[in-house]
Amino acid sequence: MHNFQSPGAEFRWSELVDQLEGRLDILAQAFTARVRQIPEYGESQVTVLEIRDTARETFRRLIHGLRGGPEDTARDGLLAFASDLGSKRARAGIPPESLTSAVRLDFSILWADLLEIAAPEDAGLLASRVDLVWRVVDEFATRTHMSYLTERVRMAQEESSIQREFIARLFNQSTPSAETSSQVGSALGIGPDSRCGLVAASGEAGARLRTSATQFGSGQRRYKLFLHESGGNTYLFWPLLPARPRETRSVPPLPPLLADIPCGYVPEVHGLRGLPAAARTAESLAALLRPGDDGPLSADAAWTRLAQQNLQDAGLDLAAQLEEDMAECRGGERERLTETVQHYLSTGNITATAEQLFCHRNTILNRLNRFEELTGIDLTVPTQAARLVVAWA
Repeated sequence: MHNFQSPGAEFRWSELVDQLEGRLDILAQAFTARVRQIPEYGESQVTVLEIRDTARETFRRLIHGLRGGPEDTARDGLLAFASDLGSKRARAGIPPESLTSAVRLDFSILWADLLEIAAPEDAGLLASRVDLVWRVVDEFATRTHMSYLTERVRMAQEESSIQREFIARLFNQSTPSAETSSQVGSALGIGPDSRCGLVAASGEAGARLRTSATQFGSGQRRYKLFLHESGGNTYLFWPLLPARPRETRSVPPLPPLLADIPCGYVPEVHGLRGLPAAARTAESLAALLRPGDDGPLSADAAWTRLAQQNLQDAGLDLAAQLEEDMAECRGGERERLTETVQHYLSTGNITATAEQLFCHRNTILNRLNRFEELTGIDLTVPTQAARLVVAWA
């Protein structure tokens, strides 16, 4: 029975490790050839020379780890090198799956070379050392991956901080300059003339917008959302997707996660310079939200509310004036007239209104005439009818 921990076995293992160390260039070349087959490495900014030099140093340190013995500076050096490598690959933009594929090559190349230099009678010795080889390589790979992820998080935080700074600079100007919008677009990775959508909300709805921004940002899905917070309001904006061929849409699509959040909504902003003004519009729309609203509110849907609010702010209450004009109505007349006028406003057609209310068209005409007597509003005149649309918003 062989004792693979005996002095003789240890001596033979040391001989194999020495031979490995003498083949560093062969190991590095094998690694370089295989790693360049990974598309992201072949197209990356990492040069062939750097890959080969890094591979040579990696194998040198791994081989030192194979010598066994007590924990020493060799292990610390290996792990420090792994940490530095992980950071470098993160900064080079190598995707995580590509890094994992590359690091996995270390074991297969190292083990294949061991098999090549070993004699047939070394089979038992190699079997007894496979755990050691795997442990050293795995520790190196784990540290590399952890360092890579740590650097990616740091880079993301740094990028997010820079983006927030540029976004704040944009929104803090009522009319940003072309230079500012160009700088912001460069920081965000979008064109300064990009069409964007924007929403705004405060309170609980604002918190939901912040959550949506986090969810979209983590997955980098179809929409890329950018967040800005100011004065108790939360704003989200995103570049609009290019229209598909032969696709006609009057309103650009809304990111799905925002569809059920009550907020002010500007569907289309032409260029980054328009975002501050759009933010003010969305903020005004958010202030008009009502308890029954369960999604974004755009100007197209809420123009009557906007007009009503602006008139009330100017001291003109159209609804109160109507109530006063119809004060002489008795016995349900007010309700009948109001119902008839509202149906007529929705269709603009006497016959359709009569059918909806199950009345004769002459009855409808009489009610409209009576309404005009009371209020002075001729519903056949659009500018006069608009007063009612606003009053009953």
